[in-house]
Amino acid sequence: MSNPVTRAIDFWRNDWRPRVLKEKQRWATLPSRGVSVFYGYDRIEGRDGVLRGGLVKTQDLMTRFPNTGSGASILYLVSSALPAFRPGFIGIFFPALSVYMARLAKRAGVKVVLNQNGVAYPGWFGKGWRAQNRTSSSLLKLADYVVYQSEFCRMSADRFAGTCSGASSVLYNPVDTETFAPGKRVWQNGLRLQLLLTGSHWGKYRVRTAIETLSYLVKDGIDATLSVAGAFCWGQSEEASRDYVSTLSQSVGVSDRVILKGSYSQQEAVGLYRSADILLHTKYNDPCPRVVVEAMACGLPVVYSATGGVAEQVGDAGAGVAGPCDWENDHAPNPRELAFAVEKVLDDYPGFRERARKRAVEKFDVAPWLDSHAAIFRRLCS
Repeated sequence: MSNPVTRAIDFWRNDWRPRVLKEKQRWATLPSRGVSVFYGYDRIEGRDGVLRGGLVKTQDLMTRFPNTGSGASILYLVSSALPAFRPGFIGIFFPALSVYMARLAKRAGVKVVLNQNGVAYPGWFGKGWRAQNRTSSSLLKLADYVVYQSEFCRMSADRFAGTCSGASSVLYNPVDTETFAPGKRVWQNGLRLQLLLTGSHWGKYRVRTAIETLSYLVKDGIDATLSVAGAFCWGQSEEASRDYVSTLSQSVGVSDRVILKGSYSQQEAVGLYRSADILLHTKYNDPCPRVVVEAMACGLPVVYSATGGVAEQVGDAGAGVAGPCDWENDHAPNPRELAFAVEKVLDDYPGFRERARKRAVEKFDVAPWLDSHAAIFRRLCS
């Protein structure tokens, strides 16, 4: 195996130098006088493509502000989906491409907007969390404007990555409430309860907790199933992850009640939510998950770990299980308590369903979110 210096030289020749030349050429073009936006990627999938995490919101923005690869007046970066993360250990020899891009953009007179999600901290990231936050720290200082995805995002960024230098505001992740709307299915006594766990599953405990919650509900006499949608991202292969889910489901007696859906596009997401009755969200300290507001828009009450920014989103549209504020360790929500929370929702299901839809429309609809971005962009470009 080559040593780090040799690998760094190879990376510089074959990857970094071509990228740098390309970015220098991109920002050599004078920015347009009006508002035009570049999102850090030459191409971003449309709604029929499968996108994970933070880049999904760029699909919303592109409906009003198309991706402009040259001559843009705004560089809009999403902290959880930055272009070209550092290439492992040899990344210490190079600045993050997103930081380099932001510096070139500012020199060209382009305004930089950072959409700030969560940051690394010891509990979920482990060793190296400080190094992981260096990029966010640099971008927070370079940004002309920071959009925090929740108050929790602002608080955790202030604590572990540093405060921003420019103006800022909180804009929660949005949802198109015309597209994401309730279907015909409405749960009532006598119907089988359909639970849904969705999103990108970076922590194995998220799936384990949901399956254990299902087992408690079945023991309580509730006829229920659990659909698990989204990619398994916790480090094992897809096949090994599915084997783990199968073994766990068998061990707690619900192997015939767990359905694996796999990855899905934004177009497919609506059908997923409409086929379910309650969204389970088991992630600890989730900063501002988009799946929560998508589910609420489709009339799904949310049963969740009441940590991070999720309680800011859900309000009276679901039932949370309290957890400690701990930066040193992750805490999976107690599955027995999650089962009780599900039963609480079932006691007033029509009311929770109505509040979920109403809250999504009033607080998280995409149109006001886009209007807020338009106002920010116009102010920066004036």
